[in-house]
Amino acid sequence: MSEVASKAALAKGASGALGRLTTGQKNEALLVMADALQREAASIISANAEDLERGRQGGTPESMLDRLALNTDRIGAIAEGLRQIASLPDPVGNILETLERPNGLIIEKIRVPLGVIGIIYEARPNVTVDAAGLCLKTGNAVVLRGGSAALSSNRKIVEVLHAALAETSLPAQALQLIEDPNRSSVDEMLKLNGLLDVIIPRGGSSLIQNVVKNATVPVIETGAGICHTYLDASAIPEMAESISLNAKAQRPSVCNSMETLLVHSSFAAEHLTKLGEAFRSANVELRGCERTRELITWALPVTEENYATEYNDYILNIKVVDGIDQALEHIAQYGTKHSESIITEDEENAERFQEEVDAAAVYHNASTRFTDGFEFGFGAEIGISTQKLHARGPMGLPALTSTKFKIYGNGQIRS
Repeated sequence: MSEVASKAALAKGASGALGRLTTGQKNEALLVMADALQREAASIISANAEDLERGRQGGTPESMLDRLALNTDRIGAIAEGLRQIASLPDPVGNILETLERPNGLIIEKIRVPLGVIGIIYEARPNVTVDAAGLCLKTGNAVVLRGGSAALSSNRKIVEVLHAALAETSLPAQALQLIEDPNRSSVDEMLKLNGLLDVIIPRGGSSLIQNVVKNATVPVIETGAGICHTYLDASAIPEMAESISLNAKAQRPSVCNSMETLLVHSSFAAEHLTKLGEAFRSANVELRGCERTRELITWALPVTEENYATEYNDYILNIKVVDGIDQALEHIAQYGTKHSESIITEDEENAERFQEEVDAAAVYHNASTRFTDGFEFGFGAEIGISTQKLHARGPMGLPALTSTKFKIYGNGQIRS
């Protein structure tokens, strides 16, 4: 049996016992895991250094190395994410609805774990911990397949978590890491019907589309983030600049960062040149339409391909539009249904934007960088779903459950 199948089978075998644990037992395990991560921070950082050096030698861009890098503060934040998950209500066992039928049957609809969740993701070792914590809190076993770029980090993290779980009631086998770096291990996971109940991909567009198109196991699609900010005519200049810089430059390597800035022509005429200088000071390369380049002369020409690109880097498209209609048309054409924002003092335009934009998160006068489970108060997230079935937006604990019906009778039979 292959590594993928054997580890999925181990997770499947542990899922039953995991599902029987109390909330207290699961929370205790999460807290022990959090403490272990901080206690072993030095060894995790050492393993992470191996990944970073391998990436640099391979020519990995600095923006992608930032996604990979761990330090004491980041490990502390990851551990805090586990503690926050422990503090959140456990959705498992919640009674969502109770019905009493005319024949006396009592029907309860309750939340239950999904079972065994496969997570396929790229070079972000924090996902290893986030995914483990969320899945284990909701009584799900988890099979992790991280990117080869983070293999040393992920291996050490799971080693630390396994040792921590050995001190708790939670079975360590419920957490599995696929170490085979070959693409064949991903392809095999996609077909593990009967062992995996659902697969969640986290990463770039090519990874997600490969999973969506080739999996026979059910998939919850987390989407790429081609996110937009629209500066309406009435936008307050200081707010527009602050939000735009945050959305692009605060951490450009993540999926909720802005890739295209849409600017109303009247706002552009007065403020776009100054805004362009602010982006230049933040080391952001600008690519603009012809009207943009009349105001920001050093901007490079933008192409249709640029508008459809998720850069995850210090690169930004700028397009001048004549009003909200053109902004909405552009977003409908190029958006990935992730996160979109309008900066405006016009309440009618704000309401229209939020009603008409088809995205998981639609903002008024705020940065798209808030589309995040931690920021939404859900704790660490398993991903941001851009689909419409089962879950949408930041996926916290309830999104990792399904439902079943419990029916109570006293001898009823169907006539």
